[in-house]
Amino acid sequence: MLAIMPDGLTAHKTLRPSPQPGELAPSELPGLRSPAKATRLALRVTVPFPHRVGTISPLDDLRTDEWDHMVDVNIKGVLNGIGTALPVFRAQGSGHFVTTASTATSRVVPAMAVYAGTKAAVRAICEGLRQEAGPTLRVTTVSPGLIATDFAEASSNDRVRGDITRMRDEVAIEPAAVARAVAYAIEQPAEVDVNEIVIRPTAQS
Repeated sequence: MLAIMPDGLTAHKTLRPSPQPGELAPSELPGLRSPAKATRLALRVTVPFPHRVGTISPLDDLRTDEWDHMVDVNIKGVLNGIGTALPVFRAQGSGHFVTTASTATSRVVPAMAVYAGTKAAVRAICEGLRQEAGPTLRVTTVSPGLIATDFAEASSNDRVRGDITRMRDEVAIEPAAVARAVAYAIEQPAEVDVNEIVIRPTAQS
């Protein structure tokens, strides 16, 4: 099955073609609202939400609807994914959560206050999940820097959108680099839990 990455990235790696002994088939997953959602929840690995939202702008813009949207997707989306997958993983006695934070959690820059705050929340939630997970569930948080995606286009502030686009065009790395990092974490033996991965362009400050 495919691990669907935030930011529109897909880790192009088949994790399991079919359930293994003790694992549940997609049709058995509790709480799923549609078959489409079931296909996004791998039996060994789940990425709790399909897209990262970064409608970034200065706080002075007072784009409160965009703040709400970022909280809904970046924080509540992760929580909803955890809430769906955790009972499944508990029932089968194994599982691996992979979530996406951002390098913005450690280096906040102007116009990214709200976005960085949502990603800091994701990092904290996943650390709490790791400590509660017990000896059979794994938790990995990936913090990408500048990646060659359409992230900048989400900003409704023309200046910010232009600045991010220029930086992306100058130094961004391809999404496949993030997918390889995720694959590395997934491929470790069950007793090895890669908890945090920070991946950014070498040229990014």
